[in-house]
Amino acid sequence: MKKIIIAIDGHSSCGKSTFAKAIAARLGYIFIDTGAMYRAVTLYALENGAIPSGVVDEERVVKMLRDIEIDFRFNAERGASDIYVNGDLVESKIRTIEVSNCVSAVSSIAEVRAKLVAMQQEMGRRRGVVMDGRDIGTVVFPDAELKIYMTADAMVRAERRYKELTAKGDKVTLEEIYENVVSRDKADMSRAISPLRKADDAIVLDNSNMSVEEQMAWFMKRYEEALAK
Repeated sequence: MKKIIIAIDGHSSCGKSTFAKAIAARLGYIFIDTGAMYRAVTLYALENGAIPSGVVDEERVVKMLRDIEIDFRFNAERGASDIYVNGDLVESKIRTIEVSNCVSAVSSIAEVRAKLVAMQQEMGRRRGVVMDGRDIGTVVFPDAELKIYMTADAMVRAERRYKELTAKGDKVTLEEIYENVVSRDKADMSRAISPLRKADDAIVLDNSNMSVEEQMAWFMKRYEEALAK
């Protein structure tokens, strides 16, 4: 059967990665979590002194790029891929609020985006991939056969993120998470390099009030339409 590239863009904490993973499992495609890649660079910068007191030192981050190698390895227990930086597993470390507060600033650095976009394009060269992020349908794969732009109400997204973090034992407040969601939206949409925007041919999915099953049913209809083209 013909394989295509599925590009999923959208706001933070609207379930893009979870949705993309489910699609990949359903279709037997490869899932590439681009957001995790930017978080991995952010984590490395935090751990190596390039973000002192929460302020990103762009020059130091750029110099560090040559020392960063990122790869994904399938985890049979999770049924999904884990992300590694220089051979170290960082899947859980990249999901902290500290990383969330800095990732938009790191992602806006031109050199960071250039390095990771090149890696992403190479990963998707053989097609049969599902990739989510902020600029997949506009920059990484502008010719993707199916583009989806995901969104949800900001408070709904904050509540989802809050439940995820507190379930892991993180000490955060809903207000703190909501402020982070709103600030990340503003940063992602206003940055000069590859801002978050809907591709002209992307299909909008607002999942504020949709179950996982409803989202998958919605997707399968669009997927079959894309294959028919």
